[in-house]
Amino acid sequence: MEHTSAVPTNGFAMDPLNVDDVRTVALTSSTGEAAWTGGFFAYGGDGAERSTVIYFAVPPGKRLGRHTDTAEETQFFLGGSGELLRDEGSTPVRAGDVVVLPEGTAHDLLNTGSEDLRVVGFFAAPKVQQHWSTERWAPDDSAVTGSPNA
Repeated sequence: MEHTSAVPTNGFAMDPLNVDDVRTVALTSSTGEAAWTGGFFAYGGDGAERSTVIYFAVPPGKRLGRHTDTAEETQFFLGGSGELLRDEGSTPVRAGDVVVLPEGTAHDLLNTGSEDLRVVGFFAAPKVQQHWSTERWAPDDSAVTGSPNA
C-alpha cells in the first residue's frame, strides 16, 4: 500500500487517510511469539504537530509483545477480539472498545479470535517509542521501536 503525505496543505488539518491506505510493515519478534503489522497515519512533522497516530494488526494466535510507551496511548479496537494483558491481569477487548494506557504502563495484546485484532493507537506526543520487555525486532535485533521521527 502506498503512503501519501499527510502534511496539511492549509496548515491546520491533514487530509483524510483511510486505514487501508496506510503504508505498513510486518514485524515478527526473534522468539516468533509476537507478530504484528503496523504503520503511522501521522506523527510530529508529518500530518500532526502534537500527537502520533498508528494503525496495527495482530494475527490470530499471536501477541503484540509486552512493552511500555513513552507517551499516553489511547487504543481504539477496529476489529477482532483478544486480551489486553497488564500487570494487574487480563481484560477482554473487541471491536468498538477503547482503552487508555498511561505513559510507562507495561502492556501486551493477545489475539484470541479467528481474524486480525485491528487497532488504531493515538499517542499524546509528537514522538513515541516502544520499549520491549523480551521481544527483539529485525533487522537489527532492536528492543526499541517508534515513530519515524523518534
